[in-house]
Amino acid sequence: MAGKAIFKRFRQASPIGVAALSTVVALAGCGSATTRTETTTLASAVAKAHPQAINPTAGQQAVAATPQTTDPVGDPHAHAMPLSEVEHLLRLEHVAAKVDNATYIDPLQYVNHWERTDQGVDANLPVGAPILAPCPVKILAVIPNWYAGQPLIYFELLDGPDAGKVQYVAEEITDLAQPGSILQQGQAIARYAASGTGIEYGWSTLNGVTLARATTGYEEGQATPAGQNMRDWLNALGANAGPS
Repeated sequence: MAGKAIFKRFRQASPIGVAALSTVVALAGCGSATTRTETTTLASAVAKAHPQAINPTAGQQAVAATPQTTDPVGDPHAHAMPLSEVEHLLRLEHVAAKVDNATYIDPLQYVNHWERTDQGVDANLPVGAPILAPCPVKILAVIPNWYAGQPLIYFELLDGPDAGKVQYVAEEITDLAQPGSILQQGQAIARYAASGTGIEYGWSTLNGVTLARATTGYEEGQATPAGQNMRDWLNALGANAGPS
């Protein structure tokens, strides 16, 4: 994706996930130095339980955000919120769902072109196509100006063998579900926007830092074990995303 590669030059060293404490945060193929480091292993880096007194009920109707009608690619130097604030939002909404035997559906059923593996998996979809909830999920946070005026959305898996883990989808998305809402399996987390830099779908830590950077570090464009793990996860659901 040539356009995406050009855009991503802006993020050459950012905390994975959401991050730019000063300028653009980087997650998908993003980068900018961060003062926070994590040294967890890929196997143990999933979000850990942080029980709340009151857990939401799976199946609550999600409320969609106001549709975005303008070009999602804005100022490439727009400021995203500090990583500390992102972490606060994630921990505030995280419910530490318990692992069970529920199954997932492919959240990227409408992909028409798979791109590279980096911190997550990059892909393109038809305009308006939904990114689906692979199981009941809770929307944890939305970062409006994550990269080049494009948003990022974090959500927690509430069922299945990966319950409690945090995933994200970022960049060329619109019509995002609201933080705090519960989506049932198959509901739209977001939709593919009319323009932008494609999407990235991947794993995050509960700190808002992508699993890739938290486990092995990340350089712009580098294929990571966490990114490959996400591609394998999608392929196991029938995504046909290819080997890399």
